[in-house]
Amino acid sequence: MDQLLGLLKVRVVRGINLAVRDIRSSDPYCVLRMGNKLKLKTGVIKHNVNPEWNEELTFSVAEPIMPIKIQVYDKDTFTQDDSMGDTELDIQPFIEAVKLNLERAQDGTVLNKIQPSRQNCLSEESRIVLLDGKVTQYACLRLRNVECGEVELQLQWFHLPGKRHVK
Repeated sequence: MDQLLGLLKVRVVRGINLAVRDIRSSDPYCVLRMGNKLKLKTGVIKHNVNPEWNEELTFSVAEPIMPIKIQVYDKDTFTQDDSMGDTELDIQPFIEAVKLNLERAQDGTVLNKIQPSRQNCLSEESRIVLLDGKVTQYACLRLRNVECGEVELQLQWFHLPGKRHVK
């Protein structure tokens, strides 16, 4: 049986230079999945290839730790929504930072830096930092299976009441 570790708040900040799927623009929204259990969606931003969602979605994280998979779609009224690409973020480095003993760490401490590579979808360095006492990661992810586009995320970890920390 899966063991619940904590809550992961994912802020879908914005899309950058997303693909045009309508005549001159798109009506994008994101679908986030972690494993096969939970699917969360942002709202639709009309007529915009650089949408500012700034929406917070929360996942319950359990063992085994699964990556966050993001699909971007163009909302259509009379036909099936068009794909605008997909991406994923391996949260294992983030969970490793959550496991650190941070009682004496100062706010703003950089806990880890992940470089873009062929093995991940990062478009720039991703930093995991201690912010307001919470482990926080900033990530800008390249979309795959599409001609252009990126999605910017911010992750924050929340411990469950009664649990000291992730081991």
